[in-house]
Amino acid sequence: MKLQKQLVIISMLTALTVVLSLLFIFPVPATNGFVTLAEVGIYTAAYLLGPLGGFWVGALSGGMIDLFAGYPQWIFASFIIHGLQGAVAGYFFQKSGKWLHGTGFVVASLVMVIGYALATGLMYAWPAGVASIFGNVIQNVFGVMLTLLLIASMRKINFPLMKEGPR
Repeated sequence: MKLQKQLVIISMLTALTVVLSLLFIFPVPATNGFVTLAEVGIYTAAYLLGPLGGFWVGALSGGMIDLFAGYPQWIFASFIIHGLQGAVAGYFFQKSGKWLHGTGFVVASLVMVIGYALATGLMYAWPAGVASIFGNVIQNVFGVMLTLLLIASMRKINFPLMKEGPR
């Protein structure tokens, strides 16, 4: 894929992820954070574009969501955590075999949950970091389920970015 085309796709998926996340935002006062649907965009980008695209969509959308939602203290942490989440997912999604895709979801979700627990603990206190785990696990489970539905729908219509075609 040409660089310009890939940059446009990354930009569009980032914008869609930010909009989707800001439409459905659920504040969590205990951690001074919130729960969104960002995982749907990040995992979909990782599935379609691999680790590099997953990293950039995760990093850019994570930072912008925090900026626009009024949580600027989280921008740097979200850039790193969601970027790594997208890169890890994209790495596993590029490998063949459904069990590796499942492993990608699990490992990438762990990167996000552990990353935010550590960041929250450093920024506020370890009890806040522990309190963030439940909400982030729920966010990832819901994000994985919606991503699987979206990918299945894209396969049915032979979405042009899908490499493997219908299954």
